[in-house]
Amino acid sequence: MTTWEGLGKKRSEVGKFIDRQGYSQEDLRQATGIGRTTISKLCNDPNYVPSPAVMKKLLAALREIKSDIRADDFFDF
Repeated sequence: MTTWEGLGKKRSEVGKFIDRQGYSQEDLRQATGIGRTTISKLCNDPNYVPSPAVMKKLLAALREIKSDIRADDFFDF
């Protein structure tokens, strides 16, 4: 499992969250069924806002880790 925390990589709030929890982008991809390119954007681009369908899959997976997760914990609307 590879995480980027502390390696100077620019991470989004989603990326920082999975790093803190000890999950990799691949773990998130497998849990959500979201494609690698979109997972990369979710974890590395702080300005990326996903489609409603991607948001639903993402939040469902993240709520398995922490049940009170909300979209506005990660994205500015």
